Amino acid sequence: MVAPTPAVPSPSPTPGPRRRGVTVLKVVGGVAALLALAAGGVRLRYGGGEPYPDVTGMPLLPDSALEVAAQSPEPIGNVAVSSTGRLFFTIHPESRPEGTKLREWVDGKAVPFPSEELQAKLFETPLGITIDRQDRLWVIDHGNHAMGKPRLLAFELATGHIAHEFVFPPNVAPPGSFLQDLRVDPKGETVFIADVAFWRRKPGLVVYDVTTQTARRVLDGHASVFPQDYIIRNPIKDMVFFGGLAALKAGVDGIAMDPSGEWVWFAAMNHDTMYRVRAADLKDAALPEEELEKRVQAVGRKPLNDGLSADVEGNVLITDVEHGAVLRMSPQGRLETLVKSPRIRWADALSHGPDGWVYLADSAIPHMMLQSKEHIAANAPYFIYRFKSGIAGVAGM
Repeated sequence: MVAPTPAVPSPSPTPGPRRRGVTVLKVVGGVAALLALAAGGVRLRYGGGEPYPDVTGMPLLPDSALEVAAQSPEPIGNVAVSSTGRLFFTIHPESRPEGTKLREWVDGKAVPFPSEELQAKLFETPLGITIDRQDRLWVIDHGNHAMGKPRLLAFELATGHIAHEFVFPPNVAPPGSFLQDLRVDPKGETVFIADVAFWRRKPGLVVYDVTTQTARRVLDGHASVFPQDYIIRNPIKDMVFFGGLAALKAGVDGIAMDPSGEWVWFAAMNHDTMYRVRAADLKDAALPEEELEKRVQAVGRKPLNDGLSADVEGNVLITDVEHGAVLRMSPQGRLETLVKSPRIRWADALSHGPDGWVYLADSAIPHMMLQSKEHIAANAPYFIYRFKSGIAGVAGM
């Protein structure tokens, strides 16, 4: 008996041009659908928004009251002025600076503070600075949105030496956090820090105990620290990017403390309300989060703002990033406009100096954020202005 010959499978037909074309179209269509879905998700998370009404009024001071205190070829971040008038500022990390990132204005020029060698060793992306009543310059470095080492540093003004250092653990500064503004209580024992958390979308406050070197998050994602759905319309440009897929919607940004040390004021940039809470409640680690949230007080309506600073009467000065203005809010929530100028590109950080001077860092965010180095250089110089508000302030508040 002869064994049967095994059946040989017939070769698959070679797809013709029409079939290959259909396959390619399906793949392209699938990729396009995925991209559209991803873009929709990005827009839902980061885009959209409505215009915000102008809450400024007739300024109390003329434009001529605003004078240049310092200038830089690179965009300025924050400013801090000591009780003796020493002026310090950071170069804004979003401009990707390559040299020293913290400087002092001395005899009409900027010099490194602390030393260039120390900065190279310690700094990644320093931004927020403040001076306490113990003459220490505090610096918050968000560590490249916590992809590196988010760090808190303090330097003795007299020597430039390190007075304090702390690296935040991931449970306090997780990836995507943005620790960027800070205030120190009058005794120099507690530091209050604002976490904008733009990418992470969960802003909050951080309370740091200097003595025990411990930090914890509070009001994490609470409505008082979370941005509302407003678009920032700066005269240079609306703050939307990538064809409208993303908009600058920042959580809690400015933070201030009244001179008595009783109240901590704070505000999300894209939010219509200023808030305050007692420092003692923030410091109380045993206070349940639910109870702390109940003790947060809404003070009044505000502009879309960046920096805050308190004066000796308990008022809080507020920058307006849409209208080149600085406003003042009373403890009762009454709002008035101090100064307003087309020269101010982005009213950023504030600091009270001696003799009634208020210092304003103009970071010119629209000329710097997601811009090329060539564009940034072409729109230099960048300025720190100052004006007299008529009411004295306290350095660091």
